[in-house]
Amino acid sequence: MNFLRLLIIGALLCVTFSAIGQTATITGVILDEENRPISDVNIQEGPRGTTSDASGFYLLEVKADEAINVSFSHISHQLIELRDLVLTTNQVFGFNPVMKSSVIQIDSVEVSALGERTVGGITNLSPEIAQKIPGANAGIENLLKLLPGVFSNNELSTQFGVRGGNYDENLVYVNDIQVYRPFLLRSGQQEGFSFVNSNMVESLYFSPGGFQAKYGDKLSSVLDIKYKTPTRFALQAEASLLGLNTTVETVSKNRKFSMLTGFRYRNNSLLLNSQQTNASFNPIFVDLQSFLTFRVTARFHLHFLGNLGLNEYRNSPMSRQTNFGTISNPMALQIFYLGREENTFTTALGAVKADIYSSDDLSLKFSSSLYHTTEEEYSDVVAQYELGEIETDLGSGSLGEVTSSRGIGSQYNRSRNDLDALIHTVSHRGELRKNKTQLSWGLSYTYEDVRDQIRESEFIDSAGFFIRPPREEFINNQPGEPFNAPLVAYNGISARNKTQTYRYAAYLQLGNRSVTGPNRLLYNFGVRTQLWTLRANDSEQNTQFIISPRAQISLRPDWKDDIIFRLSTGIYQQPPLYRELRNAEGMIVPDVKAQKAFHFLLGSEQSFRIWGRPFNLRSELYYKNLWDVNTYTLEDVRIRYVANNDARAYAYGADLRLFGAFVPGTESWVSLGYLKTEENWDNRGYISRPSDQRFKAAVLFQDYIPNIPNLKMYLNLVYSTGVPGGSPSYSDPYNFQNRLRDYKRADLGISHIFVDENHSFPDGHWLHSFRELQLGFEIFNLFNNQNSITNTWVRDVDSKNEFAVPNFMTSRILNVKMLVRF
Repeated sequence: MNFLRLLIIGALLCVTFSAIGQTATITGVILDEENRPISDVNIQEGPRGTTSDASGFYLLEVKADEAINVSFSHISHQLIELRDLVLTTNQVFGFNPVMKSSVIQIDSVEVSALGERTVGGITNLSPEIAQKIPGANAGIENLLKLLPGVFSNNELSTQFGVRGGNYDENLVYVNDIQVYRPFLLRSGQQEGFSFVNSNMVESLYFSPGGFQAKYGDKLSSVLDIKYKTPTRFALQAEASLLGLNTTVETVSKNRKFSMLTGFRYRNNSLLLNSQQTNASFNPIFVDLQSFLTFRVTARFHLHFLGNLGLNEYRNSPMSRQTNFGTISNPMALQIFYLGREENTFTTALGAVKADIYSSDDLSLKFSSSLYHTTEEEYSDVVAQYELGEIETDLGSGSLGEVTSSRGIGSQYNRSRNDLDALIHTVSHRGELRKNKTQLSWGLSYTYEDVRDQIRESEFIDSAGFFIRPPREEFINNQPGEPFNAPLVAYNGISARNKTQTYRYAAYLQLGNRSVTGPNRLLYNFGVRTQLWTLRANDSEQNTQFIISPRAQISLRPDWKDDIIFRLSTGIYQQPPLYRELRNAEGMIVPDVKAQKAFHFLLGSEQSFRIWGRPFNLRSELYYKNLWDVNTYTLEDVRIRYVANNDARAYAYGADLRLFGAFVPGTESWVSLGYLKTEENWDNRGYISRPSDQRFKAAVLFQDYIPNIPNLKMYLNLVYSTGVPGGSPSYSDPYNFQNRLRDYKRADLGISHIFVDENHSFPDGHWLHSFRELQLGFEIFNLFNNQNSITNTWVRDVDSKNEFAVPNFMTSRILNVKMLVRF
């Protein structure tokens, strides 16, 4: 309750700060159709104006928090206008137009209260203004987790579920190339990075459901990322106690070639050492990415996207004590370890894309990508545990220690897992625009080759007796009759799999913007198909076909209030990837069908002004009906499918997000979400799905000190109710519907900006060479809440009961960081 009060108070405090300054900045580089800079372009906003220099660069200070019109004019080129543009106080808006000399070029910017813009008919290469929000895994996913309907209770992971879906149900694109994550990850602390390097991002689009046919075949969401194309040289480095992130931007003198390269290094020891398990951690994550663009002509561009990632996770656990239970019956689990865990994940991606702009109305894109991952998961860990009652007498010298044992045992876990996967995709996309109508189409071919060897075993010894699996062949009535069965693992998997999948996919969609009387209507109708053939272990083969119709409609009525209504619906199908084909015994089930879902979403978006500043309120109701569901268990981030299609499911809920300039010159928001999702296994009745996170509230709040505007504060607050905590091995999930404790987390970041685009120093000053310099600190898990990610199930020898012992996440941590940009 204290956390909820703090969350509400934090949201209310957003409205109590006074405004300072009333200006914003527009800046960029102006190019012609041959990508050459244009000098002496007149940029005008009311009485304010400026001109571009010899390199095409310009900078114009404009009025903030109100609609403005900005014009770009030149004697040899046609006029460009930005109409009804709204910028927040102190905001820097990057806009890089390409001016044409042969046709009339007048266009406008569509603006929400936040200043989100879409530009039609103009090439916009504007860089992103990065938002400095704290988080144990800072980046794009950290921002998504503050949205309603996005499920995550693991700060060590970049994975997320959306509206009742799991981590495998999300599409992620970078510059139209679909990206993947490793297959064998079983815990967030093994992950390291997501694929997306947030310092390289120019823009992103996120849809939590009801997305267009041009996006692939998944059940839940789409994250569409565009990496920026550099317009001048820049070097940025960010260092902290967790690692290093360096980005280099280069561009040739004729501006035909540009390169964006990012290098990331991370060591999670600071985070992992805050957990309850005492261990010798050595987790090292390295990532190198590069995005190259070569403008052969104004209408023919070549791009290359490359990535090489190495995750090395080394862990030698030593001991652990977890206190749990109730006030009247406190208990403790003590564990002493011997052994080591070694995991290595090496991933590589190379993609080539050609963009052909045949005319102002027709664009064609051709791409080829190759993704390769080799993964090794080796471990030998012996654990001796004691389950007992603890001393609660405040005057006792042994307060908190185990006083009597209720269970003693040992456990041996061994794994030797190897996976090698290759995914090759060739695709074509096209768009044809005529007036307000847009026709889009696409074709793709994907080849997947996965070779996997899984060998896992778990032996359990309780009070000197090995525990066998509760199967019929091991049932006995000792000591009345002798029982001579051999020792076997309580859990054991041994399988070798080889699969090849050939996928052919296509889509066609039609969009239109029309005016019906005083109202504006936008619709998009599309259909997507996929034919795939699976060959398993060189013998079994299965071919299946799906079709997925989708539709989106938006209506902007001619009302005094600025409001848009949206309706999205469609049938979404998810053909199985490799992990969905593998059952709990590690064997491939070739006839697994695509999971299917019917989406229905109804939402609205309203822009308005409070205290003279822009705000936006987005709300959405959604319903999903799912069938041919492939049920699964979730432990940390490891998903294990049953590899069947014998379940139905549903998900419904509501999302609400209010965002805008709570404090002038900043963007903050408050989001609320309600979700209910259940599944029915083989007509046994509905139970909660592993992602059934009922209620979520999140706050992103940014502020600064009025007298010291360069001293900024960033605060993330998240509260969500607990999800189902799973069940012991061989247990029926219908009998275990207990939930993990509620997830509560607050991350605080404070930084001082010494130099940025609005605060520079004259020549001769030691800070003159910096384009940006920041120094600050972060406090993760500000209130030191104990959040649990899974349960460890421990047996009580006397009562034969199994206790759910929570596995807690990270505690309060201090991180120091510095950012420089040249």
